[in-house]
Formats: sequence, C-alpha cells, structure tokens
Amino acid sequence: MATHVEPLEQVTFHNSFVEELRGEVAPDKRPRQVPGYHYSRVEPTPVPDPHLLAWSDDLGSYLGLHRPPERGPAVEALAGNRVTDTMKPFAARYGGHQFGSWAGQLGDGRAISLGEVTATDNSTWEIQLKGAGPTPYSRRADGRAVLRSSLREFLCSEAMYYLGVPTTRALSLVATGDIVVRDMFYNGNPRPEPGAVVARVAPTFIRFGNFQIMTATGEMDNLRAIADYVIRHHYPELGEPGPEVYLRWFEEVCRRTAVMIAHWMSVGFVHGVMNTDNMSILGLTIDYGPYGWLEPYDPDWTPNTTDFGSRRYAFGQQPHVGLWNLYQLARALAPIVENVEGLNQGLEQYRTTMADTQHQMMLRKLGLTTQAEEEDRALVESLHEALAESQVDMTIFFRRLSHVAYDLVTNPGNEDGLFQELLAAAGYPELGGQQQPLLDWLHRYSSRLRQEFVGADAIRETMLRANPKYVLRNYLAQQAIEAAEAGDLSFLNRLMQVLKTPYDEQPEHDDLAAKRPAWASDKPGCATLSCSS
Repeated sequence: MATHVEPLEQVTFHNSFVEELRGEVAPDKRPRQVPGYHYSRVEPTPVPDPHLLAWSDDLGSYLGLHRPPERGPAVEALAGNRVTDTMKPFAARYGGHQFGSWAGQLGDGRAISLGEVTATDNSTWEIQLKGAGPTPYSRRADGRAVLRSSLREFLCSEAMYYLGVPTTRALSLVATGDIVVRDMFYNGNPRPEPGAVVARVAPTFIRFGNFQIMTATGEMDNLRAIADYVIRHHYPELGEPGPEVYLRWFEEVCRRTAVMIAHWMSVGFVHGVMNTDNMSILGLTIDYGPYGWLEPYDPDWTPNTTDFGSRRYAFGQQPHVGLWNLYQLARALAPIVENVEGLNQGLEQYRTTMADTQHQMMLRKLGLTTQAEEEDRALVESLHEALAESQVDMTIFFRRLSHVAYDLVTNPGNEDGLFQELLAAAGYPELGGQQQPLLDWLHRYSSRLRQEFVGADAIRETMLRANPKYVLRNYLAQQAIEAAEAGDLSFLNRLMQVLKTPYDEQPEHDDLAAKRPAWASDKPGCATLSCSS
C-alpha cells in the first residue's frame, strides 16, 4: 500500500499503453492520417505563463500528490511545459460516429496523456492534459482549450463523482497565459478568450472509437491487441483474452454503460454529445462538453446547439443512443469474435440492466421498496409523463418531495396544501405547464407511499440520499467562468466545496440550489452551448 505523498514532477510514471501497443514517434504535429498505429508519441506544446487555478484535494490525496503552489515545477508539468524522465506523452488514435454518421479517423486532437501514476491503493490512473497543443489528430484545430470549457470540465467531472455517477475525474485547472480564439456557436463570431489546460484522470481513456477505427481500416492485429490490452489491464477477472472472453467482456461493457446512463437519468444529467468516440470502454462519463442538467423537465431538451435540428442526444434519448453506440462497438468487435450472434447477449444485457437500474433508482428517489412490481412500474412511468406536462424543475421537485413524503406519512390530512407548496417551489409558471396531471399523480403516490412498512424517518433519509440538492446548473458554471475570467476564483472555490456534498442540506448555500433565474433562460453558456463549449 503506497501512502507517501510526492510532488507531481517527482512521481514515477508508468506507460503500459505506449509500451504494449503499437505507436509511432510523430515526426511533427501536422494533422494527417496515421494508419497502422494505436497512438502517436507527441509532446505537449509549452505555454507562456502556467499558473494553478484549481486543484482537487481529494483526488490529489488519493493519487499521493502534493497540492502544488500557484507556480512551479508541478504546475509546469500540468500545463505541458515540463515532461519528466518517466513520462512518455502520447495522443491516441481513434475514430467514431458523430451524430450518427461515420467520421473516420478522429483521435486526441487536443488531449495528450502523460502516462500512468500509482494511487495510494496501488491502482493505476492515467493523467491526460486537455488543451495541451496540437497532435497529428488535431484536424483543422489548434489543440488548445479555453478557460470557459476547461473550467466546466473540471467542475463537472468532480461534481459527478460526488453525486455517485461513474465518471472520469479532474485533478487540476491551469491557466496558460495564452489567448485562444473561439467561435462559441460556430456562427461567424470568433472572439479571443483566455486559455487553460485541465488535467483529466481515469484508469484509461480508451473509448469505443479506438476499436472502430481498427475494424474500419482492416487492422485486425491492432484490433485484437487493444482488446487484449483492455481485458488484461481493466477486466482481468474475465480471464485470458480469447473469443469467448471477448463476448463476456462486451457483455460487461454493456452492463457498465447501462448503469452509467441510468445514473445520468436519475440526476437529470444530459451529456449533449454522445458520439461513439465519447463513450468510455469502462462505462465512465467522459468528455464533458455541451452538457447540462434538466431544469424544466423536458425529455426533448438538449443543451447542444449543434443538436437542435435532430435532438438526437436529448435527455430522453440517452438510453436509446447508448444501445445504438454499443451496437456500433459490437460491429467493430465482430471480426475477433467467433460466435458473432453471441454479441446480442451483451445488447440484451444492456436493455435489462438499463430498465432494472432505472426502475430501482426511481423507487429510491420516491422512497419506495419493491412490492407490486407491475403497479409500481406503471406509477413510475406515469410520473415521467406528468413531469413533462408540468415542466417543473427536476432537481427541486425530487428534493422537496423527499421532505413532503415525510409529512405525507406523519400528517396525512394536509395533502393538497403540501402538493401546492411543492409545485410552487419547483414550477416555472412562465412556461405555462399543466399542473393537474402531476397533482393527480401525487395523490396516487401518496396512497402508495402509505403502503410502505418502514417509518417516515427512514423514507426521508432514503430519498435525501437519492435526490441531490445541489447540481452544477449551467448558470452556476457560467457565473464561475465569468468571475474566473475577471481574476476572481472565490465563486469557483465555493462551488467546488458545495458540490462535494450535494446530498447535504448546507442551508448557508441555499442560493446555489435555486431554480434557473429568468435571465439565464436564453443566455449563452446558461441555456445553450456548442461542441466547442
């Protein structure tokens, strides 16, 4: 058990991805096709003035890393200015389906992995710098990231972790001193913005697209090699890689992906860009871009302006898109699986896991235990319809319901008053939603709740642990961005602390649990974002 704490620049990095898979030493950083390889060895491009803006203390401690000062060797490494002797930086090659269409080679266009570090429990974690400069996979871009998108990724990665959602993590946010030009909505209005680098952390950043590119280009040896690498390092419990183990592995990837997306649905998270190159092979939330949380409950809502035409990645579509993406992964793995029909078992595992996990999570959100299976499923399904008609705030509705449920059990004579208070607290009257269907549902729920055998205290505690009070609403992230761009990190630091305990009341921070204000309903960065956000 490793317990010592070191500064990052003195840590020994391991490099299993580079050493066990096929790569090239990139002759330069010009964009090009890179057939025949899993990755390109390429170093980050230095920045003029790297300084630390934010650090995840809990993750740093877990990894055995000192919190660095604002400037110095560790921050230089986190910005890409310092490459230590044990680092072997690389950019991975992958492809993917973007908005349902095959996009060919994509790859790490602005992310460069430094290697792997050993955590205090002896597990290994890859550290990747996003915004570290161009790579052969940058296509027409500059390989940089702006403070706006980097802060959003840093905050959301950690917020999702504390919500209990399977996710990649974020270790640090470093300002670069660079100015980066971005057209936020791709509408001909580019503007200069401060640059930043976020250090992302995961056991691996391998995604569905790493397998798809190999099959698409007929690189069967490379396909088998990366499958074997993932199984040996990240699914060792399945046994030595081979055709039968590939099937069991795919089934487990399907199961994990279903659990992840069920978690998204439970807390109202919308990823915004579920392309196959943004799907982790470990079932972790990856690539925080134009994400958002449901505020008015609308299954058809997406925060991503690029998706406004088809709403392919809208909140209610996420379970279906997950299945579609896994089908594309199955197609990519088919050449190394002898019994191709066996892949269907994994897809069925996804369907059943998704349905069961979502249902169990919803029962916990409602303080219910499994009793009458069919009736309970009907009750839960009808809730989604009623919420959509009322357009109440999803997070506030369920959090307030946690307290209302207690009162329903202990003081059953005041239902109508309790329900009216709940809808007033969670509603957006300006949207003109229909309240009656939700009121009718609440009366059905009240009758069902009183069939529970546990006491009111236990019901409330279960619900409070399942219904967060605090989520990273886009308008809060935007306030943190604007303050940080002006040199004020106090709001960012406050958000970081509050989001570490999202299920606690923290009454002194009630303003961070408020409904989306009217000014944020159509403000860029609060209601709408793009893939460059």
